Amino acid sequence: MNRTEFIVTTAAILFVAFLLGWFAHWLVHRFKRVSQADMDQLEKMSQELHEAEETRDQAITYLQQREAELTNQLAQTEAELSAAMEGLREARSDAEEMRAHVERMTQQA
Repeated sequence: MNRTEFIVTTAAILFVAFLLGWFAHWLVHRFKRVSQADMDQLEKMSQELHEAEETRDQAITYLQQREAELTNQLAQTEAELSAAMEGLREARSDAEEMRAHVERMTQQA
C-alpha cells in the first residue's frame, strides 16, 4: 500500500466515521425532541403550580389575619376576665365588711 492509497483509505474511513457520528447525533436529537403535547402538558402543570402557589399564599395571609384577630380577641377576653375578677374581689371584700359590721351590730344589741 503506497502513500496515496493510505491517504485515500484514511480519508474514506474518517468520512464514514463523520457520517456515522452525524447520523447518531441526528437520531439522538430526533428521539429526544419534545413533542407539542409534552410542551402543552408542561405548560398546564406550570399554570396549575402557579395557581396552587397563589392559593397557598392566600391561605397563609388568611391564617395570619385570623391569628391576629384571635390574639386580639384573646387579649380582650383576658382583660375582661381580669376586670371581672377584680370586681369579684371587691364585692367579696365589701361582703366581708358588711358581715363584720352586721356581726358587730348584733353583738352590741
